[in-house]
Parts: sequence; C-alpha cells; structure tokens
Amino acid sequence: MPALRILPVIALAVTGLTPAIADTPKATQRSAAEIISAAPDSAWRTPDPDNLLYALIGNGVVIIELAPEFAPAHVANIRALARGHFWDGTSVYRSQDNFVVQFGDADADDPAKAKPLGEAKDHLPAEFHRDAKGLAFDRLPDVDGWAPEAGFSSGFPVARDRKANRAWLTHCYGAVGAGRNNEPDSSTGAELYVVIGQAPRQLDDNITVVGRVLSGMELLSATRRGPAPMGFYEDPAERTPIRALRLASEAPESARIPLQVLRTDTQAFRDLVESRRNRVDDFYKRPAGHIDLCNVAIPTRTPPADK
Repeated sequence: MPALRILPVIALAVTGLTPAIADTPKATQRSAAEIISAAPDSAWRTPDPDNLLYALIGNGVVIIELAPEFAPAHVANIRALARGHFWDGTSVYRSQDNFVVQFGDADADDPAKAKPLGEAKDHLPAEFHRDAKGLAFDRLPDVDGWAPEAGFSSGFPVARDRKANRAWLTHCYGAVGAGRNNEPDSSTGAELYVVIGQAPRQLDDNITVVGRVLSGMELLSATRRGPAPMGFYEDPAERTPIRALRLASEAPESARIPLQVLRTDTQAFRDLVESRRNRVDDFYKRPAGHIDLCNVAIPTRTPPADK
C-alpha cells in the first residue's frame, strides 16, 4: 500500500516550519464529518466474520476485531475458546482507572477452580511483534516517540522499525491484549484486557496485542473502577458479567451486526488524517500540524440499507 501522501505544507511542518494552512481558504477545507460522509463505498471494508468477536457484556454488545496477521497463534486460540463458549459466565473482573479493563476467568490462577480451556492450547509463543518486511503499511507523516515510524496496517494502528525488521500493534485506546505473567510466553488469550485510558505505549512490543474494539467501548470505559493499586474487584458482586462471547462467523449472516470500517489505505482516510492534523474550524486558532498515532480514530459505520 502507498505511504500517506504528504502535501508540501505538511512536509514543511515535519521539518519544524509553520505550515501555510492559514493561506488556504477555509471554504475549501472539509471537516472530518464531511470527509467521512463523502467517502465512497469502495473506501469501506466489511471485517471477516471469523475475525470478529461479539461479547455480550452487561446489557450491551462489544465488537472486537482480531488481528491474525500480527498474532496468528493467539487468534487461533481465541477462536477455539470462543467456539468452546469459554467466556460464557465469566466477567470483567478488573477496571483500573486510566489504564485497562480485564476480563476472563477470575479464578484462572487457581488450578482447582480454573475453567478448562477445552480445545484451546495451554501454551503459546509470545507474539509481541512480526516481521516488518512485506507488511502493507500506511505511514503517518509525523514522528512517533515510541518507534521510528507509526501508521496503519490492515486497519490497525502499528509501529514499525525497519532496521530491526519489526512491526507491532500499538496500545492505543481500545486495543485488546492478552494478559500474561512475567514470562513472555505465559499468555493464552483466555485473559484479555482492553485499554480504556491514555495510551500506555510503554507496553508496546512487551505484550501480545490481538486486536481492537470496533464498537461498544462505552460499555467498558464506563465500568466502575476497582480499588488501588491495580483495579481488581475485591467483591465478586462488583464484576460485570459476560453473558456470552461468540465469533460472528458462528451466527447466521442475517443475525450478524452490520458494520464497516474505513480502509486506511484510501484517499478518504488520508484526507481524514490531515483534517485532524490541521483543524480549520472556527474554534481552532492555530493548526497543530501534527497528530499522534493514537489520536487518529478509525471510523466505522452501519452500511447503507441499499448496499
């Protein structure tokens, strides 16, 4: 995929000069909402139902897209766990302010009480990163404090180090990771966490990230916070129940939740990124000329009824 196109004025901003956005009539600039609304149907993708999880949490549904290109072993295990209904009757048992919520089997560390994993594996390799070579990558024009390059791949925020031949999914808001102990290969995908606070990028390339939440973040970010220091509920009654968790591919097509994601390799997405880098509405008096990877939201939509 081509790198994000950099207009001359943006290139000046990267070198530290002030972009000449102010010289461009505001009437010619489109808002993010206008860009998203005008994006052609070809700019939207429908996620593979075998990569979508429907989690019935509390009274709502959280939709998670898995990333097999980055964590194939973990994603395969998560699919096996979902097909085995492992998460049914478990809970969100941790909510740490400005950090993560965590869900799964609250008794997983007690062999006498832990739920069996069924057909899923009980040991996986660490999948903190993958080879950067051959990875489709849409690069942001701005510098990143955590990696030589930042951008997007297959609709996920990604950091890249070409010299080290490494690329990894980043801990942006909504990222879903596999909880582990101190040993790098101690995660199975049965205990998952979701970032609900400011992006903890220090975790990048230290934990296996398996995907991100596409819909329903409000059900997770609004959970009652647990006690210090790590947010694990002391009273089981405070946990949020998980009624069921299924792969979308297990549901009949007519019962699936219609959802599309804006492709990150499109001109519409590039225009959207630029609209967020340099706000031109009446509120902003000085365009920033810069954006952080985790501040680029990837839009979703319900497909038009006639599609």
